[in-house]
Amino acid sequence: MSVNKVILVGNVGKDPETKYLDNNLVVSKFPLATSETYKNKSGESVTNTEWHNIVLWRGLAEMADKYITKGKQLYIEGKLKTRSYDDANGSKKYITEIYGDVVQMLGRKNETSNGGGASSHNANDAPAEKNSPFDNDDFNGADDLPF
Repeated sequence: MSVNKVILVGNVGKDPETKYLDNNLVVSKFPLATSETYKNKSGESVTNTEWHNIVLWRGLAEMADKYITKGKQLYIEGKLKTRSYDDANGSKKYITEIYGDVVQMLGRKNETSNGGGASSHNANDAPAEKNSPFDNDDFNGADDLPF
């Protein structure tokens, strides 16, 4: 048995980039920052920020396009995926992404676009994906990466 599960709470680094592909397939991508603060040996506070590439599909992508903006605090559950692509110079590059299954907007009530406080959405709200949308040639390549 194996488990591939990621849970993140962080802030959106820029507005989502949403694309509408063939067969009404929707994908949305954006960076999410998680930060860790600790005191070093000399007692100074140090903050380390890690950036995560978030990918949402179908209903979650449509929700992200409507409601998620730079700076919003999110809770995301998903799985880790790594893929490769060839850059403009023909060099193979690798990118690790979090494919979100559950997204919950956090923060104060007046920070959410719908005015109702935190709201949660999950991938089960949309039909199951039959095969990887990255197989679509229109979506591969360095120019498709929003990061």
